[in-house]
Amino acid sequence: MAKEHLILCMGSACHQLGVYEVLPKLQALMRDYQLEDQVVLKGSFCLETCSDGITMKFRDRLFLNINPQNIEAKFVEEILPAVQAERV
Repeated sequence: MAKEHLILCMGSACHQLGVYEVLPKLQALMRDYQLEDQVVLKGSFCLETCSDGITMKFRDRLFLNINPQNIEAKFVEEILPAVQAERV
């Protein structure tokens, strides 16, 4: 089974908004929920949503305005259920 990609924008606008504070939290969440065998975390130069804050992409969906304070909630409420649904 091929791994899915969770893409985190690492472009200059996201860099200035604190993506390097989000990245370790996202890596820890993936470890905590044991998703390394199913999901690959990748960086992207720019997802072209610079005015919408730090952006992640999973499948065909963009998650906007990510920050260190809301990354866990976004991950647990939106990304984790999608991945877990594939396990069944």
